[in-house]
Amino acid sequence: MARPTPVPRLPSAPLRSPKFRVPLGRRVKPVRKHRMPLVTKRLRDPDINPCLLESDASTRCMNENNYDKERCSSYFLRYKNCRKFWNSVMIHRRQNGVKPPMPTAAERDEILGSMGKMPY
Repeated sequence: MARPTPVPRLPSAPLRSPKFRVPLGRRVKPVRKHRMPLVTKRLRDPDINPCLLESDASTRCMNENNYDKERCSSYFLRYKNCRKFWNSVMIHRRQNGVKPPMPTAAERDEILGSMGKMPY
């Protein structure tokens, strides 16, 4: 006796579109290429990030030296010291009830000017 031909089974996973690799029936959200993410925007704001120059300098050093961290250690140390200094200023301001805890860019320039030199 001849065996009956098997019935093809349906795939258990939903079919995927070969172009987008998204299950059929789902909508794809458009990618917004013209907007900077909020976290990045805050890090690039000089009123929020007091160590913007040091951060940019360390990134530039990494780019120029093919991401060799040993060559950029002085830039990393300067950024680390900058963050420590402004974090301590922020803690003292918060303890004294000064709002906002992080001084604005203009206030930071005043603080650094009164010190005479960079503390970091």
